[in-house]
Amino acid sequence: MYSSQQSRIESFIWGIADDVLRDVYVRGKYRDVILPMLVLRRFDAVLEKTKEDVLRTYEDLKSLGLIDPAELDPPLREVAKEAFYNTSPFTLQKLAKRTTAQQLRIDFEAYLDGFSPNVKEILENFEFRNQIPKLSRNDTLGMLINKLLSSEINLSPEPVLDAYGRVRLPGLDNHAMGTIFENLVRRFNEENNEEAGEHWTPRDVVKLMTRLMFLPVAGQIKGGTYLLYDGACGTGGMLTVAEETLRKLSAEHGWEDVVTRLYGQEINSETYAICKADMLLKGDGEAADNIKGGPEWSTLSNDAFPDKRFDFMLANPPYGKSWKSDQDRLGGKANISDPRFNVTFKGETAPSSLVTSSSDGQMMFLANMVSKMKTDSRLGSRIAEIHNGSSLFTGEAGSGESNIRRWIIENDWLEAIVALPLNMFYNTGIATYIWVITNRKSEARQGKVQLIDATGWSTPLRKNLGSKNCELSPADAEYVTQQFRDFTQTEHSKIFPNEEFGYWKITVERPLRLRSQFTKERVEALRFASGDAEARELLYEKFGDDLHTNFVTVAKQVREQLEQWARATGSDDDEADADVPVLKEAARKKLLNPVTWERDGQLVTVGIALLSELGEQIFDNYNEFDRQAGAAMGRLGLKLSAANRKALLRGVSWRDETAKPVILKRHKADADACPLYGLYETDEPMPAKSGKLQPLVVEYESDSELRDTEQVPLLEPGGIEEFFRREVLPYAEDAWINESATKKGYEISFSRYFYKPPKLRSLEKIQADIVKLEKETEGLLGDLFDEGSE
Repeated sequence: MYSSQQSRIESFIWGIADDVLRDVYVRGKYRDVILPMLVLRRFDAVLEKTKEDVLRTYEDLKSLGLIDPAELDPPLREVAKEAFYNTSPFTLQKLAKRTTAQQLRIDFEAYLDGFSPNVKEILENFEFRNQIPKLSRNDTLGMLINKLLSSEINLSPEPVLDAYGRVRLPGLDNHAMGTIFENLVRRFNEENNEEAGEHWTPRDVVKLMTRLMFLPVAGQIKGGTYLLYDGACGTGGMLTVAEETLRKLSAEHGWEDVVTRLYGQEINSETYAICKADMLLKGDGEAADNIKGGPEWSTLSNDAFPDKRFDFMLANPPYGKSWKSDQDRLGGKANISDPRFNVTFKGETAPSSLVTSSSDGQMMFLANMVSKMKTDSRLGSRIAEIHNGSSLFTGEAGSGESNIRRWIIENDWLEAIVALPLNMFYNTGIATYIWVITNRKSEARQGKVQLIDATGWSTPLRKNLGSKNCELSPADAEYVTQQFRDFTQTEHSKIFPNEEFGYWKITVERPLRLRSQFTKERVEALRFASGDAEARELLYEKFGDDLHTNFVTVAKQVREQLEQWARATGSDDDEADADVPVLKEAARKKLLNPVTWERDGQLVTVGIALLSELGEQIFDNYNEFDRQAGAAMGRLGLKLSAANRKALLRGVSWRDETAKPVILKRHKADADACPLYGLYETDEPMPAKSGKLQPLVVEYESDSELRDTEQVPLLEPGGIEEFFRREVLPYAEDAWINESATKKGYEISFSRYFYKPPKLRSLEKIQADIVKLEKETEGLLGDLFDEGSE
């Protein structure tokens, strides 16, 4: 329970901000001062009893030559009897007696320098030292210290006695102090609605997450140590609530010797400082040491706990936020080798990447957590993580997003997904979902996934907090939890086999059909076959055949021309020539490459010779055209590389759906035809060794412009082939499946399963409305025309 003493202290400290900082800071910046100063005051009070012992020990250690902070830290912690200490001669009580702002600032900074490394790190991430000049300049630092030392409140663990030895103000234990600190953090976050959602998950949501995470195994938890982890821990609220929930369950079930260890990682400096300070304020120095953070500690690119495996994990990772910088630090999307993000699916030998689009890294946090599940413990691991709707369906088959869903579902780890009410968070009203994952499903849940639609279970707030206009009351949370535990089909709970969410993405190919003809115009166009035809044509008009035959003589002029075009296209002058080609740097380099010009000139030379040899005959069979052109080149003694020959012949060909398909590959005579997968028997025979004629099995070249894809559900009766026969062949009889391009994907569509179409009005009601409108408008048109005639 939150005592009246705690409430009074919280209100007092909240009032300090208004009393002291109002004219110095804007309201949204109060926390930059109040939170670190509150931390300092609590630490100062806690260290008061051992201050002299710490100073004495510090001097003794220095006399022995120990100056390394890493060597000094353990013995000084032991003497202080806390996970932190201060080796300066100052306390806040002494600093309050300084008579000048200048001397106070000097001594206050020396006081900060005396803290242990972990406290210095907290202050550094709060960026509190940046506030000192401003506080000193406005003569506010001394006022703050005096307010926090006020006799009206007690921030010390020791009680304050009156003149008769009676307790005037009770001592404040670590848990109570931590609660006050958390409530102040919450209030500051609610004041700053725009950024609250980035670092603060509403407590009602966190409590539901912890219930979904713990309750299914509540009867199986026994005495022992349990590791809790949050890879995007913010101010540590999720870890705190999870620990409190586990302790409450321990008390309810009579578990003994249940110990929790908290681990977290947070990239934002301020929220990391708040989290670590909160742990120290609660007297949990070990937990504070297990919180890693700051800009250099991004969970995705710098895993702080690569060898740790955890019992319970929960997080609300940032969604819709780019992780491009992390991706680059890991080596770039194509080169990420981190084992957290590379897996091998059952039945496959090649590893698959879980790396998602750089524009949104939320699912990477999920992949990180899944990689940290325990595999050798009785309970395994349980995860509860919040995502927005894009995690359900973003990414096509084979993408990182789809592969993460596939990895989780095919391993039968996805237990349930709960759709939360809209407007549950401070800075966004979008749809959000809790993913519940475990690698120790109950027998009843094995091979199945439960979807729960909790969008209708919420209680309105009396006052909106930014975008948050509702909350999950205890009754709402209990209803959701009961749906989860009952594991039955209801209006709001649907249960599906894992395969329901999987599909095959098949690539449907159709043959390339070309009609071909040598003409003078088509052969001349080959001069510009290397690309950027507009620029090449303009250059050819100016420099002629020297481009193809003696490029070195015109190279300088070509370069100057390209530079002139670049200046013209980069000009803001309204009179800039709109006909000047716009070229990228790579295109300019290619235009200055003599090899491309020489190659195009060669194509024209060979094309002219073939035009003379074959004439302007039109071929509706590219395969025959290719054969005759090859034979003619042999007779004329002309040679081209395979790539250049293809460029020449394709340059004088065009698509025509009535032409014969272009043959890509001819198979041996004993090959089996399989039209569904692109192996066709052609009507062109081939001579066999026996001298008899046998049909030829061929593969056709696919037309990229006609290429299409289809999604075939894993549960499709008859599988891919039956789907293809039913849905594709009736509309494209020459189509086939590119088996090598087939990929498996997973997506989850909540709207498909829970969508409720609006109830249509009856015909009688519609008719009544029409009659009513007719009566209301009766005579209006007549009046309008009457006015017009006048």
